[in-house]
Amino acid sequence: MSTIFENQKNRISEYHEFLLNRPNLFIPSSNGIIQRCENPVITKNHIPLHWRYDFNPNTNPLFLERIAFNSTMNAGALYWKDRYLLFVRVEGTDRKSFFAIAESKNGLDNFRFWDYPIAIPDTDPDETNIYDIRVTAHEDGWIYGIFCSEKLDPEAAVGDLSSAIASAGIIRSKDLLHWERLPDLRASSQQRNVVLHPEFVDGKYALYTRPQDDFILAKSGGGIGWTLIDDITDATVQEEKIINKRHYHTIKEVKNGEGPAPIKTAKGWLHLAHGVRKTAAGLRYVLYLYLTCLDDPSLLIAEPGGYFLAPEGKERVGDVSNVLFSNGWVANDDGNCVHILCFQ
Repeated sequence: MSTIFENQKNRISEYHEFLLNRPNLFIPSSNGIIQRCENPVITKNHIPLHWRYDFNPNTNPLFLERIAFNSTMNAGALYWKDRYLLFVRVEGTDRKSFFAIAESKNGLDNFRFWDYPIAIPDTDPDETNIYDIRVTAHEDGWIYGIFCSEKLDPEAAVGDLSSAIASAGIIRSKDLLHWERLPDLRASSQQRNVVLHPEFVDGKYALYTRPQDDFILAKSGGGIGWTLIDDITDATVQEEKIINKRHYHTIKEVKNGEGPAPIKTAKGWLHLAHGVRKTAAGLRYVLYLYLTCLDDPSLLIAEPGGYFLAPEGKERVGDVSNVLFSNGWVANDDGNCVHILCFQ
């Protein structure tokens, strides 16, 4: 075995273990409500080394990275068997994404990926990418994941390789190891940021939707929608109403979308959503909260006028700048703390 291989392997492995074991400390809060952490909870450097490197000295004598990744982002979240789980969107350097689960005991640091990514059945030969999964533990006993399924717009002009259409893919599992893929949500418009409500409503499955007639911009889409579904294994939007509207000259004038599944509180269902507005530097994504009625989760009862979280400092830098986006959070059992997983 070459000295180069062994030295490089040891150096990279030691740094990887240091990163995985590094404590993540809170940054002192200025308002007593929000506490940011010093370090991102997950980065591409957390990805297991055996996904990235060939450990055979005969085929990789210089111990070079064989499979590279661009980023980790936009993770769904779940508290499962005394662990905080992130359903991470892992994006390769080829722009394609997949989902992988990372777990931590405290939800702040020491996240480690499971040995293998989530295997999702490929049911559509035209599907090009999947991303931004929302995870819901539903009262029917299943764990559901709803994500964006993207493909090239079949009506795009010749030579137009950017126009795309989005639909909501649906998977479910009971052990988080074996996943069943259900038919995509059928709707009359493109759908992104679709989220499953954790309880039945009037005996039906309830979905938060985001109707849009453009892949990027909402255009005629009015905001965050609501629909009831009879059969989740054959999900079709029959009626859809907007429960959280877009408004001119606000944080959500361009578009808004539901983040993770709402949290049930004594005062109502607490929602985390993202709002987008135009600026001279491009689109700006912030996070805001709103509250709906316990008896009727489609009824808006409270909403602050401004944002809850906005990108600051290093958060304004990334593949897409000036963005905070979240599709995962976990409420502690004592009700005193909510872990919000934000990505930029």
